[in-house]
Amino acid sequence: MLILPAIDLANGNCVRLRQGDFDDRTIYSNSPKETAQKFLDAGFSFLHIVDLDGARAGSITNWDALSAIHSIPGLRTQVGGGVRSTDDIHALFDLGVSRIIVGSIAIQKPELVAGWIGEFGANRIVLAMDVRDGLVTYHGWLKSSGQTAGNFLTRMTRVGAKIILCTDVGRDGMLTGPGVGLYRELQTAFPEIELLASGGVSALGDIAAVKEVGCAGVIIGRALYEGRITLAELKKYL
Repeated sequence: MLILPAIDLANGNCVRLRQGDFDDRTIYSNSPKETAQKFLDAGFSFLHIVDLDGARAGSITNWDALSAIHSIPGLRTQVGGGVRSTDDIHALFDLGVSRIIVGSIAIQKPELVAGWIGEFGANRIVLAMDVRDGLVTYHGWLKSSGQTAGNFLTRMTRVGAKIILCTDVGRDGMLTGPGVGLYRELQTAFPEIELLASGGVSALGDIAAVKEVGCAGVIIGRALYEGRITLAELKKYL
């Protein structure tokens, strides 16, 4: 199972939000590049990066931080937050990004995302599905689409979506454990997808739990930054 340490960017800093609330954030570092280097040095060469400012603004914002991170040799990343156009995707790939995460635009313009999957390949486009109270949210978790996770995935897998990043918004940044029931339900209904679990991971047992239900990967953020899980402990899952 893929382990992806998370870097969330806001105003050029590494931060974490609680339940997607932009007004409830903790700054952990003012050097995203140093943070990325630390993860790489520990053996974690694939990182999950989200431009939180970009997610709210509707366009990538933290270009300087992203450029600094991608100047590090040997690093692979999946990056999202504000990707809205083909130009955005080309710019990120040119920067050295390995996979692009798309979320809000898949709800607003699913046909555009279908085109990207066809053009760039299903292995380079990650579909972000943020779930709160059973419904898919978008626009930085601020709006509800009115669609259930199952209905949304049915539409998107039909156009080729393969890698699905599912964030349980209510658990994100709360260290309350991942939404294992939700992930089990999705894996059962859509066995063909590669599901990346995000939100709530607070202990090594949580990683074992999402692996057991068949998730292809897990995103780990606040638990790492606050030392509840150490990089040394994580190495056995590499």
